[in-house]
Amino acid sequence: MKIINAINKTYIEIYKSLKRFPVTIALSTSVVAVMIMISEMQYSAGYDSPFIKTLTRLAMVFALAIPLSLCIKLIFERYKQMSIAFKTLVYALAAGALVVYYFSLLKDLEMVSVVRYIALNFAFYLGFLFIPYINKKEDFELYIIKITSRFFITVIYAIVLFLGLAAIIFTVDKLLGIYVEEEFYYYTWLFIVGIFSPVFFLAGVPTFDESLEDYKYPNFFKILLLYIVMPLLVIYMGILYIYFAKIIITRVWPIGLVSHLVLWYSALCVAVIFLIEPIKNNIWVNKFIAFLPKLILPILVMMFISMGIRINAYGITENRYFVMILGIWVFCVMLYISFRKVHRNIILPISLSIITIISVFGPLSSFSVSKFSQNNRMSDILARNEMLVENKIIKPKADVAEKDKKEISAILRYFERNHSLNDVKYLEKGFALKDMEKIFGFAYEDSAPYVGNESYFAYNVNQSPEALDISGYEYFFDMRTYKNTLTYGDLKVEFVQQKDEVNIINAKDTLYSLKLSEVVKALKSKYPTGQGVDQKDMIFDFENEFIKLKFVFFSIYGSDDPVDGDIKIDGGDFYVLIELK
Repeated sequence: MKIINAINKTYIEIYKSLKRFPVTIALSTSVVAVMIMISEMQYSAGYDSPFIKTLTRLAMVFALAIPLSLCIKLIFERYKQMSIAFKTLVYALAAGALVVYYFSLLKDLEMVSVVRYIALNFAFYLGFLFIPYINKKEDFELYIIKITSRFFITVIYAIVLFLGLAAIIFTVDKLLGIYVEEEFYYYTWLFIVGIFSPVFFLAGVPTFDESLEDYKYPNFFKILLLYIVMPLLVIYMGILYIYFAKIIITRVWPIGLVSHLVLWYSALCVAVIFLIEPIKNNIWVNKFIAFLPKLILPILVMMFISMGIRINAYGITENRYFVMILGIWVFCVMLYISFRKVHRNIILPISLSIITIISVFGPLSSFSVSKFSQNNRMSDILARNEMLVENKIIKPKADVAEKDKKEISAILRYFERNHSLNDVKYLEKGFALKDMEKIFGFAYEDSAPYVGNESYFAYNVNQSPEALDISGYEYFFDMRTYKNTLTYGDLKVEFVQQKDEVNIINAKDTLYSLKLSEVVKALKSKYPTGQGVDQKDMIFDFENEFIKLKFVFFSIYGSDDPVDGDIKIDGGDFYVLIELK
């Protein structure tokens, strides 16, 4: 009887969810549909085809519309006097804004557009959390805890449901002999995550008029926070103080990872303080809230000094900007909690959402500030080496210091990878890194990320060709199937990874061996930083007295030794066209 009642309750909740959030659920279903289309068509159209990229961007816009639609719905619930015509107009304006966003701000999937997309999603989901309580003073923390609990329950349900369905599919496939495509497991997961989970989760979102006076703080949350998380945070705090005492004694300031460790620790402390607010009657909680924010402030100051040293040396980049802006927000929150006896925690998500939007749009955004900072670095280095005359770059009269050469190369590499070389002051449009020696008087110096003694590279085409001229060739081999060997009769194409070569074999005779390292060397000469490559530069023709070949590469990646220059190929995707003589 209890099981039947539980099932009936679940059905009722799902019905209410569909009735309350029809637009949101329709959008999540659309995301699932587009993702299935991408999966079905990516093999025939190609991973990098314009059509697949269009579908990907479309799925991203639908996904962005999900939190936006939730925010709009919750606003409508707050102000019930709104007319249907006005609500329709709001939805129409939101749809229009998303269309404009798709065509103007999501033209590609480069760094700027992806970071901006993530930030917008984050800001909208924060809005979903705080909109119902903008004018309310009570129970906001309990509301968030209830939402968080529902989220974790949804995750558990989704995992269990998927594992159960996957077991059923596997059994049908292996025991009954009914062949099931591997993609069906992926589609099942998409259905659960994209349709079932949103419906189930939204069924537990409290309505605007719902009272939380009778809602009890979850015991598992209380135990987790009071007896596990909070003691660990205190221990971590002690370690940080010992570490920074060491810094003061040795006067060696930290760089890199330590700033992130301090930042994310501080952000976690903010979240914990927020979540334990409803149980302030506990002595341990009161002491934690009273002392921890004040103890974190000196550590944050040390972090800012460390970041300031690094920024002074290398300028601001997007990563450093985000660390600094989030650090400033955490610092202000800790000040607010420390010195204001009565505080409203709703200020935390509201202020964070505003900062998030500012960080990706406008003149104070991470992109604008970073470009300004790196251009100033470039100006200082050029002026120091007397390479600027009337805002034009000239070749240096004396030899440029090796450090300055590397810094100029690093600045140009930053602009090419994250923005555009057209954003660099003093450079004419159309400048490419291969022109560097002609303009600056010295060659570009690459600095790939090192792991041990190796640096890694990856070359990928910007787009797949709409058509490929195969006239004059008899055989076509698609080496994108993740197999090292393909055969047709006596003809065989094999990729020997140990030797970094592709062999064309007819019966037992090797007709041609291509060293893939030669391909990489050719690409490195044109694309030093390993960015997206034009398709025409990924096509290579070879011929001898036995065979004529055309290699059409889509990607090739591996590593090289900076000391001896040895190149190791880890893999690649390519076509091989063959004509036997």
